[in-house]
Amino acid sequence: MKTAAYFVVLTISFLFSARADLTMVQQVERAGSAGNMTIKLKGDKVRIEASPKVTTILDGKTGEVTNLMNDQKTVVRISADKVKAVANMIQKPNAKQEGAAKTKLTPTGQKETVNGYQTEQYTYDGPNFKATYWIASNYPDGAAILAQLQSIKSEFWNAANPGMPDYRDFPGLPIRTRMTTTKQSQATKPGGTTLGGATEITSTIISANQNPISDSEFTVPSDFKETKLPDIFDKKNTAPSASPSP
Repeated sequence: MKTAAYFVVLTISFLFSARADLTMVQQVERAGSAGNMTIKLKGDKVRIEASPKVTTILDGKTGEVTNLMNDQKTVVRISADKVKAVANMIQKPNAKQEGAAKTKLTPTGQKETVNGYQTEQYTYDGPNFKATYWIASNYPDGAAILAQLQSIKSEFWNAANPGMPDYRDFPGLPIRTRMTTTKQSQATKPGGTTLGGATEITSTIISANQNPISDSEFTVPSDFKETKLPDIFDKKNTAPSASPSP
């Protein structure tokens, strides 16, 4: 769960002010299964298609996150305040690392061909994970794509991704990323035994292009109905009501 959370937050962190359009398809492998994820960026908006059932649209100007439940034809909106609250919840357990020296990408000296492109391998040790990046210097339009990724709003990145490297740290486009948790899960077996075991996620860029993207890709379909999620941040609702005395 930790690795999945980091990966989702990393994806959500594509809130930036790039001007060119970008469509990127990644293959994501986790726990023996694999699937494709498509990320579309236009101006300050991002569309993430991680599965056929759910599409996420992010607005970099307002900070709002919109989730389209495609099979149910419903839409769930998450305000910028709640997005920040979730980021703070993720950041809080890692607050001790804030004052520590910043971890840097470390070249291993190993070279490998990934999807036909020559890459150099780098490693990164975060507070709760280890990551390996395969960075290509000859990927088509790689410099332009990396420049778009480097324009991520640093303040949002720092809040939502404690311990994660900034794209400004990369010497080239990372076309493969492998992330492994190093912190044990908090889940326990009966009797209080902690369930350990690392979780690994690998994402590889299959294709990337800068073709124009229609504005309609970032709007809610007219036949989708609004729905709301329970407000987990409403403290007034956290305490159960007292039962009347008999």
